[in-house]
Amino acid sequence: METEIPGTTFSALPANLTNQSLCPEIELWNWLYTMQPIYMYIICVFGILGNVFVLLVFCLHKTACSVAEIYLGNLAAADLLLTSCLPFWAINVASGFEWQFGSLMCRFVNTGIKLNMYCSIYFLVLVSVDRYLALGFALTYGRMRRPWYAKLSCLAVWILGIILSAPTLHFREVKRIEEYSVTACILIYPSHTVELVCNILLVLLGFIIPMIVITYCTCKIIQALHWQKMGRFNAANKERKATVLVLAVLLAFLVCWIPFHMVTILDILFKAEVLSGCTLENVIDICNQIFTYLALSNSVLNPILYVIVGKNFRKKVMELQSSTRKTFA
Repeated sequence: METEIPGTTFSALPANLTNQSLCPEIELWNWLYTMQPIYMYIICVFGILGNVFVLLVFCLHKTACSVAEIYLGNLAAADLLLTSCLPFWAINVASGFEWQFGSLMCRFVNTGIKLNMYCSIYFLVLVSVDRYLALGFALTYGRMRRPWYAKLSCLAVWILGIILSAPTLHFREVKRIEEYSVTACILIYPSHTVELVCNILLVLLGFIIPMIVITYCTCKIIQALHWQKMGRFNAANKERKATVLVLAVLLAFLVCWIPFHMVTILDILFKAEVLSGCTLENVIDICNQIFTYLALSNSVLNPILYVIVGKNFRKKVMELQSSTRKTFA
């Protein structure tokens, strides 16, 4: 049995909550328990406001969304899903991990958070491939960059995310833990092998494989930007503006999520008994906490980047403001 919070490897409780660990709990956990709800509420409020704003701009603007904007809009929807689930966990942590929302919400809330994890990175894969094709193969693969294909690709990502999130939906349960006198929403795997397989799939399908594609496309994008640095056509300049925003979003994602996945890999090695020791276990548990909330903060950063870096997005906001004023004038 494994006790975790939001995602498959998100852990809001130390490993020694279960009978798997004999290591003593360190005092730092008390500080983490106090700070977690506050941090989640902050992410929730700013994340919901920011991502709703992004979706409204994309949906209400009079011109149709470009392919890149379709992908970024779906990314905002995934981030909105995540931030909408966080209040449940903030209340849960503040209540001493006493789950108050029933078994169904235990499954749905955690599945929604896991869905964000998978969908976010695959939407970034799509937008990376789109920028690569836009800058390097605009004439050859122009048909692949039509809005209809983009919407179909986004639908495929949502379906893939639901499939990959199925273990969370299946294995999440509300269970009484007598040692700590709490009824917690936890992951209960049928065996240690199943747990390891699920965590390995998380790292492979949720990080390593998509990151290989993103890294390749990003290198090619940077090369293409270098070749077109002087700019000859307005269309090319427009593509470069969109690409700069995409690169900023990719960088923010990497900064927020790489530490989490590195700790997840260490956690897999620890549970596979390749690594051992109470000091290492406590370090992994604490780092898992810190890097989990660093990863969650990515959902707040994206809307900020759209405003700061996205010139086309700011233009849409101003045009939308202008048309709104005329409507109510």
